[in-house]
Amino acid sequence: MKQDVEKAAAAMREIFPPTPLQLNEHLSARYGATVFLKREDLSPVRSYKIRGAFNFFRKSLGSGAAGKTFVCASAGNHAQGFAFVCRHFGVAGVVFMPVTTPQQKIDKTRIFGGEFITIRLVGDIFDQCYHAAREHVEAIGGVMVPPFDHGDIIEGQATVAAEIAEQMPVDLTADLVVLPVGGGGLAAGVTGFLGDRLAADCFLFCEPEGAPSLRRSLEFGSVVTLDQVDNFVDGAAVARIGDLNFAALREFSPEQVMLLPENAICLTITEMLNVEGVVLEPAGALAITALETLGRGGLEGKIVVAVVSGGNFDFERLPDVKERAMRHAGLKKYFILRMAQRPGALRDFLSLLGEEDDIARFEYLKKSARNFGSVLIGIETKHAENFPILKQRFDAAGLRYQDITDNEMLANFLI
Repeated sequence: MKQDVEKAAAAMREIFPPTPLQLNEHLSARYGATVFLKREDLSPVRSYKIRGAFNFFRKSLGSGAAGKTFVCASAGNHAQGFAFVCRHFGVAGVVFMPVTTPQQKIDKTRIFGGEFITIRLVGDIFDQCYHAAREHVEAIGGVMVPPFDHGDIIEGQATVAAEIAEQMPVDLTADLVVLPVGGGGLAAGVTGFLGDRLAADCFLFCEPEGAPSLRRSLEFGSVVTLDQVDNFVDGAAVARIGDLNFAALREFSPEQVMLLPENAICLTITEMLNVEGVVLEPAGALAITALETLGRGGLEGKIVVAVVSGGNFDFERLPDVKERAMRHAGLKKYFILRMAQRPGALRDFLSLLGEEDDIARFEYLKKSARNFGSVLIGIETKHAENFPILKQRFDAAGLRYQDITDNEMLANFLI
């Protein structure tokens, strides 16, 4: 396998140089560790997906697929890598995307592919889009390019590991390699390449809490299809890990898969943007979020490599990301209050707020037939420790309230 991966990595230099393995001073100082980031967000399509697509095309075209039309189904990074490679090889490609795909992603895919690709918008969800792509491949005798569950795709993603091996300082060996997991192609490729250099417990996998396909499959002992998936971390929101990828990862322990809250991932995105000027998509922030969960106690003195898988962030999502980040950091909370309907009641409530507390949202429904009305209020503060003090003031004033910040169903409905 190693020779094949190294050959794939050498061939890949046709289209882009190795992505950098950067020592990150900020994270290293925070955790008392030596933290390297493998910056896949700096590839030509801002994700590692170009690797698997390139290798798949290279091998297919070398084995008789010349002249055929290549097809993929994707609304994200796979589509962009596919389009870039279609243009590089000068072959026709068709990208199927759901009708609900943001225009920004459609435009970027079209830019990467140029005249060599056609984009078809089909269905409201990915499953409908994928089914249409499969039907089209059969109808035209084309070549389907899968996003992760194929040997050539895994081999292409493994070139990340080949580059890490070349780029690590000669006197250092990683104690921990942190890998984001969606469909599992990257994790299968990297662990396969580095498996004879590093012990199995040197690998840590991370998934969003809302899409734990690898964790559940390892717990069950075979591939599990999740009943539902939270699509917020869209680059890793996969209901079923690839069969080939699970076969490559099945010997790892379920405890080596860290499940990360979506709001914690948002905090990583905002911090890396504000502190380091690095733009990360939610899936690209997974590995760095895992470091925060491990903390200084779990990382001090270690040599760590965290794979940053992508930076295709739609800035229209930034307000939602900032909101969720503040909630996770404990700097913003939402309450439903029971407020007396009398003159001065609002003034009395405002007197309970501290100097660092600020009202970010206020909705009051006055009902003339009642003595009390319901208020939805959002409060921001500069330090998380201010909220316990504020709640003590609420209690001392006899104010009836409910903190709905962590009630996902109610918060999503009202906020």
